[in-house]
Amino acid sequence: MGTEVHIEIDLRAQTLTLLDQQDHEIKQYDVSTATKGGGEFEGSNQTPRGKHRIRAKIGADSPPGTVFKERRPTGEVYSVELAESAPREDWILSRILWLCGEEIGRNRLGAMDSMRRNIYIHGAADTAVMGKPGSTGCIRMSNSDVIDLFDRIDVGTKVLIHE
Repeated sequence: MGTEVHIEIDLRAQTLTLLDQQDHEIKQYDVSTATKGGGEFEGSNQTPRGKHRIRAKIGADSPPGTVFKERRPTGEVYSVELAESAPREDWILSRILWLCGEEIGRNRLGAMDSMRRNIYIHGAADTAVMGKPGSTGCIRMSNSDVIDLFDRIDVGTKVLIHE
């Protein structure tokens, strides 16, 4: 599919929709965005709004449930035991789609830079509820959904995040 598709993330509906060039829905996924809603500032724990693109795809050949720290696989795969050892962890699992803001002064450069804020679309723990806010800024998806999306898009895919 690649760059002829684009993504829309609706913070109110808690959905991520993959669309074709004519804006026809290819697939819709339930997601979990920031508990604190939409916002662009570093340290806000909010999901940045506006125009973005996928800057990097990380984890292509990793097994489902692979644990990532600082965008690198730790060698661990998510499990109940691992979850119990770190109950407050906001797990980054399976795949990472790293977002880069496209709007200078809104989500790019300075204290509002989505990429520097490490805003991702990523897999989450099985216990993370999709369809309602719960993250600290990123867009969480179920592991099977983030792998499916990852395989359908390319670096450079446009992403619009709105309320």
